[in-house]
Formats: sequence, C-alpha cells, structure tokens
Amino acid sequence: MAVQKSPQPAPGKPAPDSTRRSEKSRRAIYDAALALVVEVGYPKTTIEGIAARAGVGKQTIYRWWSSKADVLMEAFLDLAEQSMEEAGPAPYTFPDTGDLAADVKGVLRATVDQMNDPRFDVPSRALAAEGVVNEQLGRELVAKLMQPSLDLYITRLRAAQDAGQVRPEIDPRIALELFISPLAQRWLQHTGPISHAYTDTLVDYAIHGLAPR
Repeated sequence: MAVQKSPQPAPGKPAPDSTRRSEKSRRAIYDAALALVVEVGYPKTTIEGIAARAGVGKQTIYRWWSSKADVLMEAFLDLAEQSMEEAGPAPYTFPDTGDLAADVKGVLRATVDQMNDPRFDVPSRALAAEGVVNEQLGRELVAKLMQPSLDLYITRLRAAQDAGQVRPEIDPRIALELFISPLAQRWLQHTGPISHAYTDTLVDYAIHGLAPR
C-alpha cells in the first residue's frame, strides 16, 4: 500500500496550530462540564453529554481524562485559578505579616468573594452535594480541591505557633476547622448570609480561643 503524504498547507497560508486547537477544545469541555452539572446534576452528566455540548468527539475527552469526575474536577480547578488570577497578579499564597488574625481574615474574605461568585457557587454546590452521597467523589473533592488550601492554613498556623501566637499543643489541622467549617456549613445549608463581617467575627472568636493563656 502506498504511503499517503499528509496534506500540506496552501502556499502563503500558515499551517494549522494544533496547540491552539487543543486548548480551544479543552476550554469548551471545561465550560460544557460545568454548565451540565448545574443544569442536570452530577448523576445525569455524562461524557457523551459533555462532548456534545462542547462540540468535540467523545474520544477527545477520553484522550485527556478517564472519567467525568476527572473532567469536572479539572474544570473546577481551572475555574478557581481563573478566579484567583482575576483577584490579582500574585499567585495564591497564605500571607504571613506577623498578624495571624489579619492574615486569616484576608484569606477568608477572598474565599467569601469566590463563594458569592455565581460562576463558582452553582457548580461547586452541585459537586459538593454529590460528594455527600458519593464517597469516592467526596474524597476526590477533598484531595484535589480542598487539601491544597487546608495545607496553607496548617503552614500558617504552625508559623504562628513558632512565633508564640498560638499555643504549642494546638493541632493546626483541627484548629483550621474553627475558621472554615462554620463558613462551609452556612454556605451549603443557607443558614445565614456569607459576608466579610461574618468571617471576620469567626476569626476573632477562634483566635481568642487559640491565644496563649
């Protein structure tokens, strides 16, 4: 059988940019996955549905991801990164100004702003709700989406311990829940408004309990 040559671009026309085409497809898949999980819920979201919505072949998705959970997780991580980029040019880090309360308040205020962003709020609620009944998905959400942020809290609290601002016997992993767990519960269950004033108060209450005796 004769070997066929790949078609060459017409003279004067640039060759197609496969990198740009792949990025466009990836972006379309992210948008389709997030939109579908909002519209029909996680259980009814399928690879086929995402592919149809994104205008790509199903095999394109399977070339990059092994499951719809992987697609949604990556799409959500990308959404979070976009949100952080819009908030400022600096990469997301936990500030250490020497003032633990001010640093935690600043991070929680940024978290509140993200929670109140409809682009983030609706799909994250859908994923969080499914994670409650789907243990595997719930664990993946924690590992891929939450744990990196939790690690930043732990590092900052340990620095505060080293500086004598937090009692040495405090477990940072438990202590950080004083800040984020009440916020997460209020957000998920709509038990009250999510605001900067609310998270500032959480920090004031928690820091008072963590301060050296």
